[in-house]
Amino acid sequence: MNQTDRFAVRQGVATMKAVVTTGNGGYDRLVYRDVPRPVPGPGEVLIRVLAAGVNNTEINTRLGWYSSGVTSATSAVADEQEKAAVERSDGGWNKATPFPLIQGTDCCGRVVEAFDGANQGLIGRRVLVRACMRPAGFASMENVWMASDFDGAFAQFVKVPARDVFAVDCNWSDVDLATIPCSYATAENMLHRASLGEGERVLVTGASGGVGSAVVQLARRRGARVTAITSRDKMAAVTGLGCARVIARDDDALALLGEESVDLVVDNVAGPGFASLLRLLRRGGRYVSSGAIAGPLVSFDMRDLYLKDLTLIGCTAWDEPVFPNLVSYIERGEIRPLVAGVFPLEKIAEAQRQFLAKRHVGNFVLVPP
Repeated sequence: MNQTDRFAVRQGVATMKAVVTTGNGGYDRLVYRDVPRPVPGPGEVLIRVLAAGVNNTEINTRLGWYSSGVTSATSAVADEQEKAAVERSDGGWNKATPFPLIQGTDCCGRVVEAFDGANQGLIGRRVLVRACMRPAGFASMENVWMASDFDGAFAQFVKVPARDVFAVDCNWSDVDLATIPCSYATAENMLHRASLGEGERVLVTGASGGVGSAVVQLARRRGARVTAITSRDKMAAVTGLGCARVIARDDDALALLGEESVDLVVDNVAGPGFASLLRLLRRGGRYVSSGAIAGPLVSFDMRDLYLKDLTLIGCTAWDEPVFPNLVSYIERGEIRPLVAGVFPLEKIAEAQRQFLAKRHVGNFVLVPP
């Protein structure tokens, strides 16, 4: 624990800087101000946030994109909300979002206080937070998310259950570590659920984004042969991640690869291109998704599903091995961070604008004062 953290805990500093999302709408709903500093309760620890990544889920939650009434892509909803804000009572994972809310799903921080004696050993440790939490245990798919269901890491401090805090021993910077939790755990969870094996042929859509670039690295780590889809201007960067082949987004992947040429499709894009992805899968192949940035409503021929014995896998709740696996990969140097840009916390609107522009490869990170 550094001197600043010791002083804060000793003096009982009552406030902290944070970005508060006040409701559904545009960037004006992101308010940087003083708020009460959280106080940990039973089973919880207090973390000083060192760096916090920017993710699609925070933007979607602010926009109310998770409402079943939304049928268009994230970018289209963002444009609509900037013109005229619409509050959606079911905009947070098809339920109410607890606004005002401090968002921030990715947290690299240092533990400065523990309510329980059993967790005192975490004090002073640099940690990552498992943002997807399973309060009923891993036998149940019930899940809650830091920064969607309760206050997150776009602040100087955050309190979380100690069971979801993982110490990390490595020489990565705080910013490097902040790129990992949401993107890489989402990617690892999809590959874990899909039981990706060595030598399998994997197609990854949206491969330049935070999740997509993580999928490429993690699939390569498993010995898979990866074909990636990205925009033409990012093909060289994505190739550098170890792909066997990279296809431009505006090319016809079906024509280039051929039907039944892929064992697994990892797709967080969806939208109009969904139907052709199923045609690329071999008989008995698998399709896995945890997002739909190009549009949540898709159409496809059901015969592609049942006549080819395909398996479609949806992923939100992270399985138990996922986060411990990621920490071990970091500590053994088996994956690397991709930092697209760093912003001070108060510049969150600019970070999200650049995120939505989709000209980057990797992740943006916010650093609190």
